[in-house]
Amino acid sequence: MNRITTRRDFLRSSAVAGSGLWFGARHARASRASANEKLDIGVVGVANRGSANLAGVSGENIVALCDVDDHHLRQAAVRFEGAKTYNDFRRMIDAHELDAVVVSTADHTHAAVTLTALRAGCHVYCEKPLTRTVHEARLVAETAHEAGLATQMGTQIHAEGNYRRVVELIQSGAIGDVEQVHVLCDKSWGGGGAPSGTHAIPEHLHWDLWLGPGAHLAYHPDYHPANWRRFWAFGGGTLTDMACHYMDLPFWALNLRHPLSVEADGPSVDEHTAPVWLVVRYRFPRGAAASDLALTWWDGGKRPTALLAELGLGSWRNGVLFVGAGGWLMADYTRHELGPAAAFEDFEAPEPFLTASPGHHAEWIAACKSGGPTTCNFDYSGRLTESVLLGAVAFRTGERLDWDAEKIEARGCPAAEPLLRREAREGWGL
Repeated sequence: MNRITTRRDFLRSSAVAGSGLWFGARHARASRASANEKLDIGVVGVANRGSANLAGVSGENIVALCDVDDHHLRQAAVRFEGAKTYNDFRRMIDAHELDAVVVSTADHTHAAVTLTALRAGCHVYCEKPLTRTVHEARLVAETAHEAGLATQMGTQIHAEGNYRRVVELIQSGAIGDVEQVHVLCDKSWGGGGAPSGTHAIPEHLHWDLWLGPGAHLAYHPDYHPANWRRFWAFGGGTLTDMACHYMDLPFWALNLRHPLSVEADGPSVDEHTAPVWLVVRYRFPRGAAASDLALTWWDGGKRPTALLAELGLGSWRNGVLFVGAGGWLMADYTRHELGPAAAFEDFEAPEPFLTASPGHHAEWIAACKSGGPTTCNFDYSGRLTESVLLGAVAFRTGERLDWDAEKIEARGCPAAEPLLRREAREGWGL
């Protein structure tokens, strides 16, 4: 057995051992290879977020690069001269004994690339949201769990110290039992309807590969390279772009898993594009608590204006507001504030009890080698992604979703079913 194969088997068996899972003799450690040896990594999507993720893992062996845009691929190849280049991620994964794969493609191809990599025995880092549909998120999370591989979703703020301090404050009871949460995002990415006109596919773009498992649509510059996220076929607007970052904080601090119900308000539903504003109301169970937790998402300029004014928080444009029985806590990526001021005049924050992260990418790389944990593994980030995506489903159906997480079903809402899952194009089945 060659060196690369034995090393990948070892790295995989280490991850299995570290996760406490057992999959039989076929996953047994195959050699005495060092877990400190550099990973052989393939990267799918090498521009924009892909470029940042490449930088995050550049200390390892970047052996393969894949992108459907030849211009982007050539630019990345200059940075990593020894790496082989591909347009089709399936060919890349087939051609190499990779230890790990980084996925930085558009949302609608996340599941296809991630599942192919996991089934090939590769550890995976995937950008947020984990998938484009709820069913895909569940499938990816279950596949990763069964494989016992190291996974991480690209919610990079999760690794920063400010989020850790907020989680410690909430979990230590600084504001008492949390009664409601408001998540604010002062961004608007949607609207516009279907694009019009006929455009030739640029010679450097492999359009059919960019579409991947999605429905076949004629090329249009409104889709690619920059605006695909506005369209339901490929993304879900501001909600699916940003909520995995901001809702990550209450999910972590309050140990949320699956909502009981989801309903949404917005402008008239457009068949093709996400809304320019959205308000999503989630209800989560709180164990032995007397009442459920209300979590509300606000974007596109909508916000709980009266509440923010009452608390003196009108200047905050983005962030998470926790309202508790004993006060409130407002936080964004880099800062947090407790109130009312009089109640916290002599307050002493708890001693930090969450271990500092070495960095979001570094944490994943270490887990690939040692079998240790990651904080945004696909079990955690899968359920976060599911909840985020359910907000878009509720908006598009115009109905309240009473959610059965076990069955992946909105009870009494058949209109939700085709939005919870999709049929892949021929040759792209998941």
